[in-house]
Amino acid sequence: QLDDFVGAHPDYNEEEEEQKYFRRKRLGVVKNVLAASLAGMLTYGVYLGLLQMQLILHYDETYREVKYSNIQLEDIDRKVLMGINVTPVAALLYTPVLIRFFGTKWAMFLAVGIYALFVSSNYWERYYTLVPSAVAIGVAIVPLWASMGNYITRMAQKYYEYVNYKEEHVQEQQRAPRGACNAYIVVFQTIFYVCFHLSFVCAQMPMLFFLNNYLYQLNHTLSGVKHCGTLSHGTLPGFNTTVLQSLPRSVNLIIVESALMAAAFLAMLMVLVLCGSAYRPTEEIDLRSIGWGNIFQLPFKHMRDYRLRHLFPLFIYSGFEVLFVCTGFSLNYGVCALGLEKLAYLLMAYGLSASASSSLALCMLRLRRQVPLLAGAVVHAALLVTLFCWAPEPRYLHQAPLLYSIAVLWGLGSALNKTGIS
Repeated sequence: QLDDFVGAHPDYNEEEEEQKYFRRKRLGVVKNVLAASLAGMLTYGVYLGLLQMQLILHYDETYREVKYSNIQLEDIDRKVLMGINVTPVAALLYTPVLIRFFGTKWAMFLAVGIYALFVSSNYWERYYTLVPSAVAIGVAIVPLWASMGNYITRMAQKYYEYVNYKEEHVQEQQRAPRGACNAYIVVFQTIFYVCFHLSFVCAQMPMLFFLNNYLYQLNHTLSGVKHCGTLSHGTLPGFNTTVLQSLPRSVNLIIVESALMAAAFLAMLMVLVLCGSAYRPTEEIDLRSIGWGNIFQLPFKHMRDYRLRHLFPLFIYSGFEVLFVCTGFSLNYGVCALGLEKLAYLLMAYGLSASASSSLALCMLRLRRQVPLLAGAVVHAALLVTLFCWAPEPRYLHQAPLLYSIAVLWGLGSALNKTGIS
């Protein structure tokens, strides 16, 4: 009887149970990738949506005078944008140290938490709340992207290990052969960017469901605008300084900000609860044994790779092209021709196109990896030539199909550019 109790079960199949175990592990990896991707989408959706809504509200002269007559909101907004855009320049100095100290998952969690802090600072809009939180966002941008990129890549490596668990180098926890994980990296990066680009759609929810109810129509906001596109000098000269036909109540603003805060908190919970650790405990110990000096030098050592040096201009361009489509194109072309009330739809077209087009990165499984980068560059170059040669008519709604087409094609180029670099 004792042998029956402690002995092997007659129906037990060791190989089948092993397959089930590693299938569960692979599903866990997919869950981690989806959770990290959706958390990134929520984080950036909340951040971009709040920033866009607040900049439009602060632009309105009546809103500034009635609600914040003596705190110089325009000056604060300039310093907020400077804090967000300039602070990341110093990120090379501390990002590897931060990730080494906290670990990949906790660096992600910390960065998402700083984005949530930025949302909470908008409950009480003052210089001493908005500017420090904007600087904190600038500090967190590079660690967020570095830790998230490392997390997605590490999940691809783990998935490879769980698929090839019988291989000798996997069982002995040795380094995988060169290029063995590439297919999984391409697939997981594609999943990430399909989700991430939807943040541009999520960011328009406050404007669609809240702010558009208070905006003047284009005949009022564009009454002083004479030229659009390349014929205009600066950012939409002549745009009316009053864009709100009625001021939103403070209670309604608090409700919108609370909804955004809840979404940011949900992103934090997704990273905390649903994202598993990136490394095994033994691997974490090995990483922590690397000296601080070596960790500090890592970004500069990576630049020895000629491929990274050649990609460096594309890294910079990938940030500026998104900035261009969200400001230069959207304002000087989209808003100038269609009115401020159509801004949300234009950016949603861009976001949906970029999300759908990110799936084209799967072509790297069959084609050379330079193909998406070159295709994205060709699309953007053609669009830039078109925009340089064409200036839309102010307040002329019949140009909408062309403007939406440009937004969709720019989203295609952005998706190919970002997935190709990653």
